[in-house]
Parts: sequence; structure tokens; C-alpha cells
Amino acid sequence: MPLIDKLLILAIAAQVLLTLGILIWMGFERVPRVARGEIAIKDIAVEREAYPLQARLLSNSFDNQFQLPVLFYVAALIALWSGGAGWVELALAWLFVVLRYVHAGVHVTTNRVYRRFAVYCAGLVVLALLWLWLVLRIVILAPSI
Repeated sequence: MPLIDKLLILAIAAQVLLTLGILIWMGFERVPRVARGEIAIKDIAVEREAYPLQARLLSNSFDNQFQLPVLFYVAALIALWSGGAGWVELALAWLFVVLRYVHAGVHVTTNRVYRRFAVYCAGLVVLALLWLWLVLRIVILAPSI
């Protein structure tokens, strides 16, 4: 397997690691509170408001990992399927993942909405460029794939 493909798979793994890391952190925030009886099960069965702010921020950040990143996973897999990724796909993939880490960091710490939104938009632009490049490379430049 070419090095570029391996590095793209590492970008996918880094995004998965972010998602799992947030999930584990969220578990450490939520489970002990419920186990100690600080939060009643009936209060969290449908809504999250009974959790403290940090647990809600983590929950929102975790949910967010199943929005734009889903499109990233599909793009990365298409890049690999289409005969191997190139340096453009690799650079855009890693830039997207780095921006997701920054976004999650803002989300679960200061939660400054304008900063979070700016980083989110930057990630969206990078993801759009990745998709544009994939379509250009696969459909227009190499239509025999």
C-alpha cells in the first residue's frame, strides 16, 4: 500500500480517535453523576438539561462528530477506492481533521460561538474543496475509473 494511502488512513483514524475520545470524556462526566444519584434517570431519559454544562458541551461536540465528518469519511474512502489518494487529498484530509480537533477543543472549553463557527466554516470549506477535487480528479480528469 502506498505511503499516501497509509497517511490518509491515519487521518481517518485520527478523526475516529477524536470521536471516541469525546465519547469517553463524556462518559466520565455523565456516568458517575448518575451512579451517585446526582441525576435521576427520568431527568435524562429524553433531554440533556439535567446534566451539568460540561457534560452537555461534550454531548453536543460528540453529536457534531457525526455531521461533517461523515462526509469526510465517504470522501476519504472514495479517494482510496479510486486507485489511491494523492497529495491534494491527503493535505485536505489532514487539514480537515486538524480543524475538527480545533473545533472540538473550542466546543468543550471556552465554547466561544463565533470562534467555533469560524473554525466550523473553515472545516466546511476544506471539506468542500476535498469533494470538488475528488469529483474533478475522478469524473473529469480520469473518467475511465
